Amino acid sequence: MTSAATTLATRRPVTRPGAGGGPGCLVMGVVNVTPDSFSDGGRHDRAASAVEHGCSLLEQGAAWVDVGGESTRPGAGRVPAAEELRRVLPVVRALSGHGVPVSIDTTRAAVARAAVEHGATMVNDVSGGRADPRMAPTVADLGVPYVLTHSRGPSRDMAARAHYGDVVLEVRDELLRRVDEVCALGVDPARVLLDPGLGFAKTAEHTWRLLGRLDVLVATGFPVLVGASRKGFLAAAVRGGEGRPAADRDGATAATTLLAAQAGAWGVRVHDVDGSMDVLRVLRATVAHRGG
Repeated sequence: MTSAATTLATRRPVTRPGAGGGPGCLVMGVVNVTPDSFSDGGRHDRAASAVEHGCSLLEQGAAWVDVGGESTRPGAGRVPAAEELRRVLPVVRALSGHGVPVSIDTTRAAVARAAVEHGATMVNDVSGGRADPRMAPTVADLGVPYVLTHSRGPSRDMAARAHYGDVVLEVRDELLRRVDEVCALGVDPARVLLDPGLGFAKTAEHTWRLLGRLDVLVATGFPVLVGASRKGFLAAAVRGGEGRPAADRDGATAATTLLAAQAGAWGVRVHDVDGSMDVLRVLRATVAHRGG
């Protein structure tokens, strides 16, 4: 375990009291303000629709709403920074004005800064700080929680980087090295969360192994955010397989929420907040009555 991990072992970023619905596990709802996201692209690419959806997710029990303006699906290309800003800033500002805790899903420091200035209170960087060398110093200056995702490269060629000996230990160690690197640039280790990056530079087999050993990441002492929602690796486990539309994988996603909560994850990032909240409520009720 790194020195940064040791520092954080008994600390957690601030969360909204009473949110999440399950023992030690929060729910982060997804708002994609994009025309091309893999599961819901185009559904909320207009600001008014995105804001309405984000408020609905809060009502369903989301502790955070993660707003993104650039698709990170495998093979996706970049959009200009100006276009990303145009998509997300009105949504971030409006949701924050409605009292919604907002996370900004971006790999660009300029977008992160602008979003926080418009009310976002967390930065979710799927590149793990690799896409923009200014990201870590910017987050350090902003003083907000920072989600570091395991990713070995950009979406367009991530599949070529999916080579591991022991994927669980390598993902853990690579994440901890990134923690040390960003903390050396000023990021407060008490504000760092880890995301194993399910599906990012990983085959389905790699992803299943990570999901089954989330306890290894949790044991680092850092809060762990799990993003399995509707992802392609779930197709092998559902009726219809690859032919099953991504939006029809919410039942499978809810099962991963249960696994994440049981492993001690800090939270899950999902499209269907209602489904995951129900799972966590059932888990909470079961734990409360265990041994009674």
